[in-house]
Amino acid sequence: MNASANVGHHQHHVHQDHAAGHQHHGQHGHAAAHQGHGTGGAPQGLQITKDGYTFAPDTTRLAAGDVADYRFRILGPDGAALTSLAEVHGKKIHLIVVRRDLTGFWHVHPVEVDDGAWSVPLELAEAGEYRVFIDFQPEGGQALTLGADLAVAGDYRPRPVPEVAAVSVVDGYEVELGGELVAGRANPLALVVRRDGVPVTDLQPYLGAYGHLVALRLGDLAYLHVHPDGSPEDGVTRPGPEVAFHAEVPGPGTYRLFLDFKHAGKVRTAQFTALAE
Repeated sequence: MNASANVGHHQHHVHQDHAAGHQHHGQHGHAAAHQGHGTGGAPQGLQITKDGYTFAPDTTRLAAGDVADYRFRILGPDGAALTSLAEVHGKKIHLIVVRRDLTGFWHVHPVEVDDGAWSVPLELAEAGEYRVFIDFQPEGGQALTLGADLAVAGDYRPRPVPEVAAVSVVDGYEVELGGELVAGRANPLALVVRRDGVPVTDLQPYLGAYGHLVALRLGDLAYLHVHPDGSPEDGVTRPGPEVAFHAEVPGPGTYRLFLDFKHAGKVRTAQFTALAE
């Protein structure tokens, strides 16, 4: 088994209501492209401009440890700020921030402030180079993921990614990842959630799903976001302890996987290091 979990003890998390989707799967596990974010083609998140849309950050630099508003606009094909966005999984824009060494992960949701500008407060405690991804869907158009860099000033100390291991532990929960990652196919992954060794059978829906999984490839930060098989409303999918996914990675390499799940009223993130063939 190549995909394995690891405790990411250095990571910091800011959780608000979460979720955008690159791949979405029905209750029988068949992968269906979620608008423009299906499997195949070029990896997502590597471009700041795509299909005529541009991620235009007003904020390109922050100071470590400060709480500051991250502001940006999305420019449309006409060069004007995009103001007409579809709501996807409860939000119009889903924003993910990662350290470039993939030892820090945040998933937050900006709000529109004025004239097509969007803003979200960020507190990044450690200096370094970061990557910001935005998931959005123009009204009547295809969903997109764009990415831009963010510098956080201060004393930067890079870290290696955690080693491959079998279980991720977060807040007393143990999450075990089973399955293999092989490029070029839809890989079945099973994540089993336990608390103090007892299977969790009452996971709570989080924006329409029992779990959300983001995968990022070390090196170029190719981005993938998938949703689990089934849904809380289908009358078939059980609320744990297993959350099943099908994920197609864009190529071989080392990946970091981040699973958001909700239990006892709180969203937590299990963190994994996985090798893809």
